[in-house]
Amino acid sequence: MILAAVLLAAAIAAAVVRDRRAPEAAVALGGAALLLATGVLSWDDAWDEAGDLAPTLVVLASLLVLGEGCERAGVFDALAARLAAGARGSGPRLLTLVVGAAAAVTAVLGLDATVVLLTPAAFAAAAKARLNARPHVYACAHLANSASLLLPISNLTNLLAFRASELSFARFAALMALPWAVAIAIEWGALRWVFRTTLEAPGRTPKAPIPPLAPAPLAVLAFTLAGFVVAGPLGLDAAWPAALGALLMTAVTVHAAPREVTAPGAPSPRPAASPRVAAARDMARAVDLPLLGFVLGLGLIVRALADHGLADTVSDILPDGHGLLALLGATALAAVLANVLNNVPALLVLLPAAAAAGPETVLAVLIGVNCGPNLTYTGSLATLLWRGALRDRGEEPGHAEFHRLGALTVPPILVACTVALWLVT
Repeated sequence: MILAAVLLAAAIAAAVVRDRRAPEAAVALGGAALLLATGVLSWDDAWDEAGDLAPTLVVLASLLVLGEGCERAGVFDALAARLAAGARGSGPRLLTLVVGAAAAVTAVLGLDATVVLLTPAAFAAAAKARLNARPHVYACAHLANSASLLLPISNLTNLLAFRASELSFARFAALMALPWAVAIAIEWGALRWVFRTTLEAPGRTPKAPIPPLAPAPLAVLAFTLAGFVVAGPLGLDAAWPAALGALLMTAVTVHAAPREVTAPGAPSPRPAASPRVAAARDMARAVDLPLLGFVLGLGLIVRALADHGLADTVSDILPDGHGLLALLGATALAAVLANVLNNVPALLVLLPAAAAAGPETVLAVLIGVNCGPNLTYTGSLATLLWRGALRDRGEEPGHAEFHRLGALTVPPILVACTVALWLVT
């Protein structure tokens, strides 16, 4: 258990530091290999865990491809222009629009899309409207975590919890709709109050024409979501519609790339120079094999940690029953573990005991591991990505401001969302 705990800490540290000399995927997979070599983790258990994680990894990879397709089609550039025009020079109005966009993008494309793709769009929208970007960028970070409650595809943690809960796609969304709406409302209110002075500064309405939204990527997204909804009643794993959506998005993206035109008498270009070949390669790279390897390695390390005592300890601590106090206890425990271990390892540790207690407990734990990480930088990998993106722009937020906003929003969201869940179950 001590060896597994040390290796888990090393993997999380590698994800936080992001040093090229020690990539997080290599550290996590290397740690899993060490556990296998020393017999701490058996090959049978490792194979079972990898099999359990495989469909989740397929869905995660597919979501990355869907997000890349939307980005290449200019969806987020068009969204930034619409946000700036819709704000009409008003900071509060732009904040409301960004919160709405972040909630929608997180729900449909996942929290990584909000952090990696929508955050630059929020910067661009604020610049076009000549408004301070800070409130809107913070909205992207907070909503990436707290607005990821709605759909099984909104977060890696949701994918894991969805399989453990044995709920249908539609039932999962129905139960989490009210907690999702409550979390968004609290985030909007807190951001509006904390940045009230900044938001009062007037801006301007951009005069540049608004680019159109590409219809084909949006149609693929709608088709994929419909596939998720019908997969459950048909007895299909969510990985099937996710993979089909990714293939369709790749086909749409490659088809939209310009053809290579060769002048008469000119030599034919090399295949590698073809824009369509380049587009296909970019879509393949969007799968992000290092990220998938990191998740797999993390899962194997946590499996060893759970098998050697942590699962029993968590099972003893996790409250029993489906009453409000029990659900609040499950949410609080999950939030604490998420900020100590990071949200994905925390969920992996809690899932076996939560699944045995029932789907209500699984969803309460999910509220804790999704919304709790807004309290610290290390609680969620998405928050670390967001912080790195701001650092690259020279806009890294101060620790005091970040933690003050987290302390203001996280406790009421955890309580209110759990109460909302209790009301609908």
